[in-house]
Amino acid sequence: MGRVAWGMGLARPPVPAERLGLYVDRAVCLYGMPFLLYRLVRQNMKNLRTIPLALVLLLLATAPLSAQKRISELTLVYDYSVGVGAAEPKPGVNGENATHTVYIKGNKSRSEMSNPLFSSTTLYDATTGLAVILKEVSGQKLLIHLSPANWQERALPYEGIQYKNTNETKAIAGYSCVKAIGTTKAGATITVWYTEELIPENKDYDPQFRTLKGLPLEYELTNGDVKIKYMISRINLNPVPASKFDIPKSGYREMNYEDSKKI
Repeated sequence: MGRVAWGMGLARPPVPAERLGLYVDRAVCLYGMPFLLYRLVRQNMKNLRTIPLALVLLLLATAPLSAQKRISELTLVYDYSVGVGAAEPKPGVNGENATHTVYIKGNKSRSEMSNPLFSSTTLYDATTGLAVILKEVSGQKLLIHLSPANWQERALPYEGIQYKNTNETKAIAGYSCVKAIGTTKAGATITVWYTEELIPENKDYDPQFRTLKGLPLEYELTNGDVKIKYMISRINLNPVPASKFDIPKSGYREMNYEDSKKI
């Protein structure tokens, strides 16, 4: 009869155990793990014992990871807005642009907040635990040094936060996202849309998202009657220049974190 066209409604026989290894190798090379899992289950619905249990568990554990991309360097640019009371946050601050830019390179991160009223930059090295904050206060340019203990103190409000996924999904910037909600110990709520298609290797770049399972592309912080909403406007996966993490050597008044609290 020649080759049988299995796609014409005829059921393909179960994969014999002795041929399973060859089938696995070919399927993974040609189509990837999700396709392999689908075909194996479809063809062996009535005879699942032909598939070793260890292989099934391996496939189930590995399949969801095939669409993920672990990244060590990226740039994120968010537009953010602030709202008070029942009013929805309006774009920008005082009607002007407000942006939050995040740079990640290995264990180093840089976070920039910029709006018409103020600007602030935080540099953090997860390897050493040291951080620096650059900001302007009353016309003064300040460089504030943080020890590992200081950094942990600033991250304390987000300690132990756990996000619970909802059933809501949507596409943002071409990435499939799921909605999750987390609550801090103080009662603030973080509603976030995140994607598992991009997974930052550095999970310490932002304490509020350390336990999130993916990359936040849209989120809203609600604390009392104040809402701050962030929406991604640009994602860049190109290498980040090392100079982004250089600490200025002049032009700033230097102080430690404890002294900065008095200003």
